[in-house]
Amino acid sequence: MQSQDVAPRPAPASDDPVVDVERAEAALVEHYPRLVRLAYLVLPPSLGRNRRVVTAHSLTQRALPRGRAAATPVIPAQSTGRESDPGYALLRLRVLRTALEADRPLKRLAWPKRSQLPPLLPQIWGLRLFPRSGGADELALDQRLSALSGPARAAYVLRGLEKLDDDDVCEVLDAAGVDYVDEALEEADTVPAQYALLDSPEFDPCSLQARPTDLMRRRQHMKAALAAGAALLVSGALLGLPGEGWGPEGPAAPSYAQNPAAEAALDPAQLTRVPALAWQSSARTDFSVWPPRGDLAADSALLRRALAVWARPGETVQVSATPGTPAGGPPGAPQLLYAGTVDNARVVILYDGLRIARYAEPTDGTAGAALDFSRVDGASRAEASAVVLSRADGNVRYLLAPWVRKAAERDLLKSRTGAMDLTVTDGVTTPMASPVTQQTGSCTSWNTLQLTDSTGTRLLTDLSELVPARLTTGRPGAVKEAAGAAALRTWAPYSCWLGALRSAGVRTVNAWAYARQALPDGTGSAEWLCTRAETWRGGGERVLAQFRTPGATHAAVAAKGQNVAACGARDPHVLAGVLWKAQTGDWYLLAAGARDTDSIRATGGVDGTSRGSLLTVRAEQGARAELKGTLDSGRSISGLG
Repeated sequence: MQSQDVAPRPAPASDDPVVDVERAEAALVEHYPRLVRLAYLVLPPSLGRNRRVVTAHSLTQRALPRGRAAATPVIPAQSTGRESDPGYALLRLRVLRTALEADRPLKRLAWPKRSQLPPLLPQIWGLRLFPRSGGADELALDQRLSALSGPARAAYVLRGLEKLDDDDVCEVLDAAGVDYVDEALEEADTVPAQYALLDSPEFDPCSLQARPTDLMRRRQHMKAALAAGAALLVSGALLGLPGEGWGPEGPAAPSYAQNPAAEAALDPAQLTRVPALAWQSSARTDFSVWPPRGDLAADSALLRRALAVWARPGETVQVSATPGTPAGGPPGAPQLLYAGTVDNARVVILYDGLRIARYAEPTDGTAGAALDFSRVDGASRAEASAVVLSRADGNVRYLLAPWVRKAAERDLLKSRTGAMDLTVTDGVTTPMASPVTQQTGSCTSWNTLQLTDSTGTRLLTDLSELVPARLTTGRPGAVKEAAGAAALRTWAPYSCWLGALRSAGVRTVNAWAYARQALPDGTGSAEWLCTRAETWRGGGERVLAQFRTPGATHAAVAAKGQNVAACGARDPHVLAGVLWKAQTGDWYLLAAGARDTDSIRATGGVDGTSRGSLLTVRAEQGARAELKGTLDSGRSISGLG
């Protein structure tokens, strides 16, 4: 047990760096986002996300010294861009000190400090502001940090966000007025060191989402104010009184004027309901022609709750969205696709032309709900064939398009086994094993959804999103559905790689076997395959060149790239190499390009040239080479990865 005696903190030495207000202001402008993030993370979570955001900005703006100059008592080593900057060190210390003061309880016989009271400025009226939602890891970290004391939370943030060692953390905390620094460090050690998550949008109070406050309560307050004859201008603006536009917004309506489209988005009677057979005569075949289904499609109370949560999700709502998918409310009345009871939850599926939104609430009456978004703009018939209804006990249920005639479950890893039929009732499939929950250890299976309609058969795979990804095979620009026997054999050794694409907003994944290469030790021929995952947002595509030797169950990743055109319809070419060890113990550089590759050259750790699309060169273990290729057209290409 440590002694409770506290030694007085030394006053700043006379040779401490002196910071004039101009220098501090320059540091504040340059590092404002980081300082606000620091304040937000240290402030007590009990304030609520909206007040934490506003208070973080207030504390950071008030950190600027009032006098012409101030001394900063500690300047520990800092990350790149802030080394030995006394202005930043002073501001950080002042922000940290006031954030810790806000965490201290109010005492009855003492005047509260300014940081313990709601901030005077900035103020946001009629809106709740909070950072964008992160993933499950960020949510878990936020819960762990909320259980820490203020000094322990500050120690964790200084370690992770500011990259300070423990000695420097102790100096900063001591200067900020923390009495028991060692205890704070020990308490911070109870939280796993997931420091990279501190840079997540979950903890960025400068990149915010906005939702209205309690509209009913606000309306009641307005009526009371009108009855008392006060706040005439404010109430007139909130009620959207007519008048001439003024100021920089010109003819725009007042901020809280009623909007017909926004009101329609909250009214279940305004939901778009497509006739059951509209898809048979429509020029479009996508989510816009899905009819509403489910045993609760006429439950106005449920639909009203789903629309209200979509417009303004509360603190107990778990919100998730695929990358590139906005999580805001619908622009108008959305389309109802499903409302029913599925696996102990009431589920509502809605579509607004850009996104699929899934609302789920427990049937047992417990608090909490889930709201998931997935971007689906420009979906084709194949990509608009299924939506995930629920995941439970390692299984997944799908809601199928009205044009789907047959559904089955197929193990992609076992190409020779047949498909197992799924029962479909009112568009809802029976549960099937989901690869999302299966792949916790070694990959022994990868279950996919096989759908058949009048245009053919296709495979879709669950990647932890609302809309399953479509699987195809073939040369880019001429791909085919991954449903035939040859396509299944192509996919089988590479299916486990799909696990790396979970929750990435993937739209389609194509597998292209672009080359076969004889192994130099005479043990057979290896296969080269390029897999490319396209996303709904049009960016973030991922490309892998994989290499599989004869008899190998799985392939090895030879090269990879992201945000590249290789192996796609815009650039149907690929070049990749791998360092391979023969059974004789010799090492070789093996490289392969597509058939229209005229020559390949390796430089760097390995030197060699070949005519044609294949290259085999003796190499040393651990050697690294740079690959360049020339196409039949004379164009040069570089090796992937």
